[in-house]
Amino acid sequence: GVYRFIDSLPDWNPEDIPAIQWEREIQCRVRWHEKNGAGLFSKHRFYIWDGENRMLAPVYNPDPITLDKLYLLEGQKEVAVKNTKGFLLGKTANNVLFYGDRGTGKSSMVKALANAFFEDGLRLIEIPKKYLDQIPQITSLLSVRGMKFILFIDDLAFDNNEEKYTALKAALEGGIEHKPSNVLLYATSNRRHLVKESFADRKGIYSDNPDDEIRARDSLQEKLSLADRFGITIIFSSPLKKEYLQFVCKMAEEENIDMDQTLLAQKAMQWEMAYNGMSARTARQFINWLKAEKD
Repeated sequence: GVYRFIDSLPDWNPEDIPAIQWEREIQCRVRWHEKNGAGLFSKHRFYIWDGENRMLAPVYNPDPITLDKLYLLEGQKEVAVKNTKGFLLGKTANNVLFYGDRGTGKSSMVKALANAFFEDGLRLIEIPKKYLDQIPQITSLLSVRGMKFILFIDDLAFDNNEEKYTALKAALEGGIEHKPSNVLLYATSNRRHLVKESFADRKGIYSDNPDDEIRARDSLQEKLSLADRFGITIIFSSPLKKEYLQFVCKMAEEENIDMDQTLLAQKAMQWEMAYNGMSARTARQFINWLKAEKD
């Protein structure tokens, strides 16, 4: 039975069995987890900050957009990729403001960067605007992680909300607590001056009291210069007709839509006039509609 089986086994020399290099194995595993994360961070690339529960919530169906699908934005991509690569390599990198008209690809580029550099240990965390005052808590939470994080604020603008404005300003400039080196802030906006200017802001400028005038000017300048506190501003312009039709043609080719080019252009122009104007987003919406019509 059992003894006969044991007796049939060959004699082993312990010296023939390679010893496990425990120290080297542990170091390899530590390096892997530093780059790829552990637990939640090893599985997901996009997260949303849940300010009610003070925790990160993974995005289970992230936008799959890739950099090669962002057409006619080569200059913008070059700047964004260079800054992000430097960040991942441990070099000094800048917070970035992606500024331009709606539908021009600002948010898509931030998401595409997260997709492109996921394997390099980059994770994207979207912060709803109402939770901007929790940025210090978020950065403190992330500072103990070995990975790199981009805090993403989409469609950034302020309507004289002093508390949220002050919180973002502190995050960009660095307050008492220094911003960790593994965290950057990327934001999109279609407003060049991120804080809405009101008549009340200018009222003191025309005061007969010199002190009121100085305070009003300083306050107004402080608010209007918030965008300058981003190290890099990447500008996205609305496409011209020629560029818009290039978007349409490239997307139609991707989706295997076979249509006469003149007719395609005619329908695309009718679509943009009826809906949202010329933009990459409008081109995508038109192609989605055209594809549904063909199916």
